[in-house]
Amino acid sequence: MIDEFAKDLLHGRLRRDREALLWKLDGLSEYDARRPLTATGTSLLGLVKHVATVEARYFGEVFGRPSPEPLPRWQDADGGVHWADEDETRDDIARFYRRTWEHSDATIGALPLDAPGRVPWWPDPHADTTLLAVVVHVLGETLRHAGHADILREGIDGRTGMRPEYEEPIDEAARAAHFAALERAARTAAAIE
Repeated sequence: MIDEFAKDLLHGRLRRDREALLWKLDGLSEYDARRPLTATGTSLLGLVKHVATVEARYFGEVFGRPSPEPLPRWQDADGGVHWADEDETRDDIARFYRRTWEHSDATIGALPLDAPGRVPWWPDPHADTTLLAVVVHVLGETLRHAGHADILREGIDGRTGMRPEYEEPIDEAARAAHFAALERAARTAAAIE
């Protein structure tokens, strides 16, 4: 009984946070969705591509249920899965992510939480795992990158929030005053050192 409750709870959170990450692309120009926003070239569209690839591999290969479609390389030395090539459209990547959800959801639905899996890219005493551990891992990965997306999106146009229904109108004057107060506090604290 507790296993099904835990599975439903974690799976529900994963579904919620997938949508939040994908929502960060809404309303952006093609340029803003894919332009490099960090020193390593990470973009919002690249984060979605990366999380989709991570999820596809964990809920696929780990449980002998490989993704039915070709996956991008796991990780290039240049962080290649954190950005999108010019021939990869936003719609292509969003559809890939949604197809990954379907495949992952089928794996989660079909297996018990204690189903064994093996993560070949983890070092050997930790490579053997369970569905529970993978759900928690992928949920953490999704949340981590959704947080990155929050910050990147705020830097583009000031929009914040987890879902559109929680988004509040931007009060530029209030934000500027709040920022100025925080900047004064930081400078005052630095002068005390």
